[in-house]
Amino acid sequence: MTATTTRAAVLGSPIGHSLSPHLHRAAHAALGLSTWSYEAIECGEAGLPALLRGFGPEWAGLSLTMPLKRAVLPLLDSVADLAVEVGGANTVIFREGRAHGENTDVYGIVRALEEAGAGAVGSATILGGGATAASSLAALRELGLGGATLVVRDPARAGETTRVAERLGMALAVQTFDKLDAVLDVDLVVSTLPSGAADAFSARLAPVPVLFDVVYSPWPTAAARAVRQAGGTVVGGFPMLLHQAVRQVELMTGRSDVPVDVMRAAGEAEILRRAAGTG
Repeated sequence: MTATTTRAAVLGSPIGHSLSPHLHRAAHAALGLSTWSYEAIECGEAGLPALLRGFGPEWAGLSLTMPLKRAVLPLLDSVADLAVEVGGANTVIFREGRAHGENTDVYGIVRALEEAGAGAVGSATILGGGATAASSLAALRELGLGGATLVVRDPARAGETTRVAERLGMALAVQTFDKLDAVLDVDLVVSTLPSGAADAFSARLAPVPVLFDVVYSPWPTAAARAVRQAGGTVVGGFPMLLHQAVRQVELMTGRSDVPVDVMRAAGEAEILRRAAGTG
């Protein structure tokens, strides 16, 4: 790595299977940014403060995944209003010795839904109450909704997402999974559950008009297959991942001509390679 290399990376734990390096490197190559590098760095919450302090002027930015999106906020010099509202930053931009936090997950969700023709919704239910559920709430606000229903296993663990809804100015009803059938008569269901966790609800989810399932591998999920077979619209996690990465590249490079199709092809090729067990 030369002294003139501009560096960027994705941080998280575990990080080995992140698609971000494939997306960002493809963008850098297409943009002619031959002196840019993008790597994956294993980092948990405990190691984040020291790692951030050690980054020098050659660093342009970071992508953050679990469990760092909330933990990074107090370590930054400035944070975009949206990231404050959502309670998490998935992007750090370094400028003139300062670290600035952004949230591009919300952008990714909105673009993924719009791309699938599912951007016009009047009601929504979100499954799960973690960081992605919080970003989903903000995305629903961007799409014009004033509230949503949140379905969780334990209402006592929905406190942070409830506070996010308050900061966003949205009404939030909290329900438990044993009452799931009562909250599925909506335009859109967003599943932020981990891979396999929504499988048990597949038959009950089948009639929903639009399902946005944040899982991208393995794909399709059982829930996605059920909705698709019933004639509904399905949006997977990869389009969200793609579009949030596009916005990250824009922020890190200052370029507005980021090649979405090139990044899409690179990500899809890597997903197929992994599914085939090659490489």
